[in-house]
Amino acid sequence: MPPCTCSKSKYKKVLIIGGGDGGTAREVARYHHIEAIDMVEIDGAVVEACKKYMPSTASVLSDEPRLNLIIGDGLKFVEESADNTYDLILVDSTDPAGPGEGLFTVKFYENCYRALKEDGILINQHECAFHALDAEQMQKAHSKIKKVFPIAKVYGFNIPTYATGYWYFGFASKKYDPIADLKAAKWEEFGLKTKYYNTDIHTGAFALPNYVKEVLAKA
Repeated sequence: MPPCTCSKSKYKKVLIIGGGDGGTAREVARYHHIEAIDMVEIDGAVVEACKKYMPSTASVLSDEPRLNLIIGDGLKFVEESADNTYDLILVDSTDPAGPGEGLFTVKFYENCYRALKEDGILINQHECAFHALDAEQMQKAHSKIKKVFPIAKVYGFNIPTYATGYWYFGFASKKYDPIADLKAAKWEEFGLKTKYYNTDIHTGAFALPNYVKEVLAKA
Protein backbone atom coordinates (compact mmCIF):
# COMPACT_ATOMS: atom_id res chain seq x y z
CA MET A 1 0.00 0.00 0.00
CA PRO A 2 1.60 3.31 -1.01
CA PRO A 3 2.14 5.60 1.96
CA CYS A 4 0.23 8.49 0.40
CA THR A 5 -3.08 7.17 -0.83
CA CYS A 6 -3.96 10.48 -2.40
CA SER A 7 -0.60 10.21 -4.25
CA LYS A 8 0.38 13.75 -3.39
CA SER A 9 3.93 14.40 -4.58
CA LYS A 10 4.04 17.33 -2.17
CA TYR A 11 4.39 14.86 0.70
CA LYS A 12 7.99 15.40 1.72
CA LYS A 13 8.58 14.39 5.34
CA VAL A 14 7.76 10.98 6.82
CA LEU A 15 7.97 9.57 10.34
CA ILE A 16 8.20 5.83 10.93
CA ILE A 17 7.64 4.49 14.45
CA GLY A 18 9.15 1.02 14.83
CA GLY A 19 9.95 -0.94 11.68
CA GLY A 20 13.36 -2.16 12.80
CA ASP A 21 13.53 -4.67 9.95
CA GLY A 22 13.74 -1.78 7.49
CA GLY A 23 10.87 -2.95 5.28
CA THR A 24 8.71 0.12 5.77
CA ALA A 25 11.64 2.48 5.28
CA ARG A 26 12.66 0.63 2.12
CA GLU A 27 9.23 1.09 0.58
CA VAL A 28 8.96 4.75 1.58
CA ALA A 29 12.40 5.40 0.11
CA ARG A 30 11.18 4.22 -3.29
CA TYR A 31 9.24 7.49 -3.60
CA HIS A 32 11.84 9.94 -4.86
CA HIS A 33 9.83 13.02 -3.91
CA ILE A 34 10.20 12.13 -0.21
CA GLU A 35 12.90 14.42 1.18
CA ALA A 36 13.31 13.23 4.78
CA ILE A 37 12.49 10.04 6.68
CA ASP A 38 12.74 10.00 10.47
CA MET A 39 12.61 6.47 11.85
CA VAL A 40 12.38 5.80 15.59
CA GLU A 41 13.07 2.21 16.68
CA ILE A 42 13.21 1.40 20.38
CA ASP A 43 15.47 -1.66 20.07
CA GLY A 44 18.86 -1.14 18.49
CA ALA A 45 19.60 -4.87 18.68
CA VAL A 46 16.71 -5.53 16.28
CA VAL A 47 18.18 -3.10 13.77
CA GLU A 48 21.65 -4.66 13.95
CA ALA A 49 20.30 -8.21 13.69
CA CYS A 50 18.19 -7.30 10.66
CA LYS A 51 21.12 -5.59 8.97
CA LYS A 52 23.10 -8.81 9.39
CA TYR A 53 20.45 -11.41 8.59
CA MET A 54 17.83 -9.51 6.54
CA PRO A 55 19.79 -7.21 4.22
CA SER A 56 17.03 -7.32 1.60
CA THR A 57 14.98 -5.03 3.83
CA ALA A 58 17.45 -3.64 6.35
CA SER A 59 20.22 -2.41 4.05
CA VAL A 60 18.21 0.79 3.59
CA LEU A 61 18.93 1.61 7.24
CA SER A 62 22.60 2.11 6.33
CA ASP A 63 22.43 3.13 2.69
CA GLU A 64 19.59 5.65 2.44
CA PRO A 65 20.88 9.24 2.85
CA ARG A 66 17.39 10.65 3.47
CA LEU A 67 16.88 8.36 6.46
CA ASN A 68 17.53 9.61 9.98
CA LEU A 69 17.53 6.52 12.23
CA ILE A 70 16.91 7.21 15.91
CA ILE A 71 17.19 4.48 18.52
CA GLY A 72 14.71 5.60 21.11
CA ASP A 73 11.15 5.67 22.37
CA GLY A 74 8.64 6.50 19.64
CA LEU A 75 6.07 7.63 22.21
CA LYS A 76 8.41 10.24 23.63
CA PHE A 77 9.62 11.27 20.19
CA VAL A 78 6.12 12.04 18.94
CA GLU A 79 5.22 13.77 22.20
CA GLU A 80 8.21 16.08 21.78
CA SER A 81 7.76 16.64 18.02
CA ALA A 82 6.85 20.14 16.88
CA ASP A 83 3.36 20.84 15.57
CA ASN A 84 2.70 20.38 11.83
CA THR A 85 5.99 18.61 11.19
CA TYR A 86 5.13 15.49 9.19
CA ASP A 87 3.15 14.74 6.07
CA LEU A 88 2.87 11.06 6.94
CA ILE A 89 3.30 8.97 10.09
CA LEU A 90 3.60 5.18 9.75
CA VAL A 91 3.33 3.15 12.95
CA ASP A 92 4.98 -0.21 12.24
CA SER A 93 4.49 -1.58 15.73
CA THR A 94 4.10 -4.78 17.65
CA ASP A 95 0.74 -5.84 19.13
CA PRO A 96 -1.11 -3.61 21.65
CA ALA A 97 -0.21 -5.88 24.58
CA GLY A 98 3.33 -5.46 25.91
CA PRO A 99 5.99 -2.96 24.77
CA GLY A 100 3.81 -1.52 22.02
CA GLU A 101 0.82 -0.80 24.25
CA GLY A 102 1.47 2.93 24.42
CA LEU A 103 1.21 3.22 20.63
CA PHE A 104 -2.50 2.36 20.87
CA THR A 105 -3.64 5.13 23.21
CA VAL A 106 -5.70 8.26 22.69
CA LYS A 107 -2.80 10.37 23.93
CA PHE A 108 -0.46 8.92 21.32
CA TYR A 109 -2.99 9.51 18.54
CA GLU A 110 -3.50 13.08 19.77
CA ASN A 111 0.23 13.67 19.58
CA CYS A 112 0.32 12.19 16.07
CA TYR A 113 -2.54 14.50 15.07
CA ARG A 114 -0.65 17.49 16.38
CA ALA A 115 2.62 16.46 14.70
CA LEU A 116 0.93 15.99 11.32
CA LYS A 117 0.39 18.78 8.86
CA GLU A 118 -3.17 19.82 8.05
CA ASP A 119 -3.41 17.28 5.24
CA GLY A 120 -1.35 14.63 7.04
CA ILE A 121 -2.04 10.90 7.16
CA LEU A 122 -1.51 8.35 9.93
CA ILE A 123 -1.21 4.62 9.18
CA ASN A 124 -1.06 2.04 11.98
CA GLN A 125 -1.35 -1.72 12.28
CA HIS A 126 -4.83 -2.68 13.40
CA GLU A 127 -4.65 -6.39 14.27
CA CYS A 128 -7.07 -8.87 12.66
CA ALA A 129 -10.72 -9.59 13.41
CA PHE A 130 -10.74 -13.37 13.13
CA HIS A 131 -9.66 -14.21 16.68
CA ALA A 132 -11.60 -12.79 19.61
CA LEU A 133 -8.65 -11.11 21.35
CA ASP A 134 -7.38 -9.54 18.13
CA ALA A 135 -10.88 -8.36 17.28
CA GLU A 136 -11.18 -6.72 20.68
CA GLN A 137 -7.86 -4.91 20.18
CA MET A 138 -8.93 -3.80 16.71
CA GLN A 139 -12.15 -2.40 18.12
CA LYS A 140 -10.34 -0.51 20.87
CA ALA A 141 -7.77 0.98 18.51
CA HIS A 142 -10.39 2.08 16.02
CA SER A 143 -12.51 3.63 18.76
CA LYS A 144 -9.58 5.69 20.03
CA ILE A 145 -8.52 6.89 16.58
CA LYS A 146 -12.08 7.96 15.77
CA LYS A 147 -12.02 10.20 18.83
CA VAL A 148 -9.07 12.10 17.41
CA PHE A 149 -9.24 12.07 13.59
CA PRO A 150 -12.24 13.19 11.51
CA ILE A 151 -11.50 10.50 8.91
CA ALA A 152 -10.73 6.99 10.21
CA LYS A 153 -10.89 3.92 7.96
CA VAL A 154 -9.67 0.33 8.09
CA TYR A 155 -8.17 -1.69 5.25
CA GLY A 156 -6.65 -5.14 4.94
CA PHE A 157 -4.35 -7.17 2.77
CA ASN A 158 -2.61 -10.52 2.54
CA ILE A 159 0.42 -11.12 4.76
CA PRO A 160 1.14 -14.88 4.71
CA THR A 161 3.50 -14.71 7.69
CA TYR A 162 0.83 -13.20 9.96
CA ALA A 163 -1.82 -15.14 11.84
CA THR A 164 -4.79 -15.94 9.54
CA GLY A 165 -2.77 -14.68 6.55
CA TYR A 166 -4.79 -11.46 6.38
CA TRP A 167 -4.14 -8.38 8.48
CA TYR A 168 -5.73 -5.00 8.94
CA PHE A 169 -4.40 -1.47 9.13
CA GLY A 170 -5.82 1.86 10.15
CA PHE A 171 -5.92 4.92 7.92
CA ALA A 172 -6.53 8.24 9.64
CA SER A 173 -6.40 11.73 8.21
CA LYS A 174 -7.35 15.29 8.97
CA LYS A 175 -8.46 15.84 5.37
CA TYR A 176 -8.23 12.97 2.91
CA ASP A 177 -10.55 10.04 2.33
CA PRO A 178 -8.54 7.04 1.05
CA ILE A 179 -11.10 6.21 -1.65
CA ALA A 180 -12.71 9.50 -2.61
CA ASP A 181 -9.35 11.27 -2.78
CA LEU A 182 -7.36 8.51 -4.49
CA LYS A 183 -5.51 9.85 -7.52
CA ALA A 184 -4.87 6.59 -9.37
CA ALA A 185 -3.37 8.20 -12.47
CA LYS A 186 -0.98 10.23 -10.33
CA TRP A 187 0.25 7.10 -8.57
CA GLU A 188 0.84 5.42 -11.94
CA GLU A 189 3.09 8.32 -12.90
CA PHE A 190 5.52 7.31 -10.16
CA GLY A 191 6.40 4.28 -12.30
CA LEU A 192 6.94 1.94 -9.37
CA LYS A 193 7.05 -1.80 -10.07
CA THR A 194 5.13 -3.68 -7.38
CA LYS A 195 4.41 -7.36 -6.81
CA TYR A 196 1.14 -6.88 -4.94
CA TYR A 197 -0.19 -3.34 -4.97
CA ASN A 198 -2.17 -1.71 -7.74
CA THR A 199 -4.90 0.90 -7.57
CA ASP A 200 -7.64 -1.73 -7.93
CA ILE A 201 -6.21 -3.52 -4.88
CA HIS A 202 -6.15 -0.16 -3.13
CA THR A 203 -9.87 0.32 -3.56
CA GLY A 204 -10.68 -3.30 -2.74
CA ALA A 205 -8.60 -3.26 0.43
CA PHE A 206 -11.14 -0.94 2.06
CA ALA A 207 -14.06 -3.28 1.23
CA LEU A 208 -14.46 -5.13 4.51
CA PRO A 209 -16.18 -8.45 5.32
CA ASN A 210 -19.33 -8.20 7.41
CA TYR A 211 -17.73 -9.72 10.49
CA VAL A 212 -15.07 -7.01 10.41
CA LYS A 213 -17.70 -4.31 9.93
CA GLU A 214 -19.53 -5.67 12.95
CA VAL A 215 -16.38 -5.43 15.06
CA LEU A 216 -15.72 -1.86 13.96
CA ALA A 217 -19.36 -0.83 14.40
CA LYS A 218 -19.04 -1.54 18.11
CA ALA A 219 -16.36 1.14 18.27
